[in-house]
Amino acid sequence: MSLISTKGVSKTYRSHSLVGASSTKVVLDDISLAIEEGETVALVGRSGCGKSTLARLLVGLESPSAGTVMFRGHAVDTLTRGRLKDFRREVQLVFQDSPSAVNGRFSIRAIIAEPLRHLTALDDRQRDARVSELLKMVQLPADLADHLPSQVSGGQLQRVCIARALAVNPKLIILDEAVSNLDIHLQASALELLGRLQKETGIAYLFVTHDLRLVKRFASRCLVMDEGGIVEEIRSADIALLKHPAARSLLAAILPPLPDRRREEHC
Repeated sequence: MSLISTKGVSKTYRSHSLVGASSTKVVLDDISLAIEEGETVALVGRSGCGKSTLARLLVGLESPSAGTVMFRGHAVDTLTRGRLKDFRREVQLVFQDSPSAVNGRFSIRAIIAEPLRHLTALDDRQRDARVSELLKMVQLPADLADHLPSQVSGGQLQRVCIARALAVNPKLIILDEAVSNLDIHLQASALELLGRLQKETGIAYLFVTHDLRLVKRFASRCLVMDEGGIVEEIRSADIALLKHPAARSLLAAILPPLPDRRREEHC
């Protein structure tokens, strides 16, 4: 049984104005996928192809217009209150824009402790102890707990968001372009941290990105999206063999590690 899966999921939107409703826009079209426990799956595609919408559906922030999201074999929209709480605890999301994903008036301690207040029975002392544990887990200093988001760096704040996602011991974290805004050194550090945590806890990841360079380093399997659908699937080790035009365009966007010396010689 898969940890989370979708069957024929579609999502459409219709906007409204003073002159009436607009035509329907199809954002997701008949998507079926499955993620197993402890697996890292990459979801890649160009901006606007529907990746983030699918991420929000999987975590329950939106509902599909058609099809079903399944959690441990049960349709999410039919879960009992107890099972729904399990779902919210076990499936977490880390957004791309960490400053927008936190309340700027809350301390780092309060930000990380927020899911602990709603999804666990821990008391104040136990929550503080868990926050300290999580800061250490994501390699942040303990005294950062009393800082505000504006008082920490972008890389540190993204680690705070990862710590918040880890707080309730989830089984799956959806990383929606979660390292895209970091420089190359911070990206490498964040992926190393996530890989280490996976080895320690067995957590699964859905790694949403447009950067195939990171996919080969982090994921075991890659799904390619284009125009709201999954158009190709491949092992991450075989990324160079991708065939769909949308995937080939992402491959072409990868910069070489060093300039082409042969071109330099002819300049």
